[in-house]
Amino acid sequence: MTVASDQPALEAVELVEYTDPLCPWAWGSEPVFRRLRAELAGRVRWRRVYCVLFDHDDDPPPDPAAETAWYARYVDDISTHTRAPRALRLSRVAASSWPSSLAAKAAESQGDEVAERVLRRLRESVFVLGEPADTPALALAAVRGVPGLDLERLAADAASAAVLEKVRADRAEARRPVGEVLSVRHESPHPGAAKETTDGGHRYALPTLLIRTAAGCRAVPGWRSYEEYATAVDELCPGLPPAPVPLAPAEALTRYGSLTGPERELLTHGQWPPAGAVRVETGNGPVWLHPEEAAAHPAHGRNSPAEP
Repeated sequence: MTVASDQPALEAVELVEYTDPLCPWAWGSEPVFRRLRAELAGRVRWRRVYCVLFDHDDDPPPDPAAETAWYARYVDDISTHTRAPRALRLSRVAASSWPSSLAAKAAESQGDEVAERVLRRLRESVFVLGEPADTPALALAAVRGVPGLDLERLAADAASAAVLEKVRADRAEARRPVGEVLSVRHESPHPGAAKETTDGGHRYALPTLLIRTAAGCRAVPGWRSYEEYATAVDELCPGLPPAPVPLAPAEALTRYGSLTGPERELLTHGQWPPAGAVRVETGNGPVWLHPEEAAAHPAHGRNSPAEP
């Protein structure tokens, strides 16, 4: 990657985000990651690694209804810390992360903006709609109408051997965590120590951000504040760009298509909501959609225009 000559320290910076489209802690980290990506856009390589949180070899629950009730309480507890929206009703625990991970990985070939919107819709399938995109058909239904997305191409790519191999490589990489995350002490409700796997190994807790530069490597695991991520980047690569001016509400909603309460507080400045914003109710505060996004969103029919 080549950057401006007056920023030599940022020439070889990679940020690796270990995540899963259906992970509640990753969903709760979206506000700070969106801000960090906006600040570092064009200055670093940001790479997502899909860890496959819900795997094929996971044992099915003996009592699906009880499992769903437990998991809904678990997500509810997480949302008290992150303030991220949660579905009014969760239909089931996701059977597999593979379909959504394959769709998210396949979307990367259609450009960063499309890939961001696709991943967002996949996250919203479970945490806004309560219907996790855990089959190929549900993953495609969740992302239908994303601006600029070629859905037919996405379906073909997500079913291809090439994309399957990429997600398999992601899954394997996530199960080779750096040593510093094997034991983590932090006051966060989700400190992010690596999780044990059924084969006796470990994988990254989600989310984990790995920062790599010529000067070294730093892991920031679990649920953390924006300041902790920014400090870690700046320590390895002095010259982190100053915080951008927050976007006007209408501009932010146009850029992102969908904003939660924590996101609009962190990313925008000005009277909220902007004209035409569409409000979708959840169990922990609304999600706000751009009207064009709302027209194609799976939540269409639940949406209501914001009151002036």
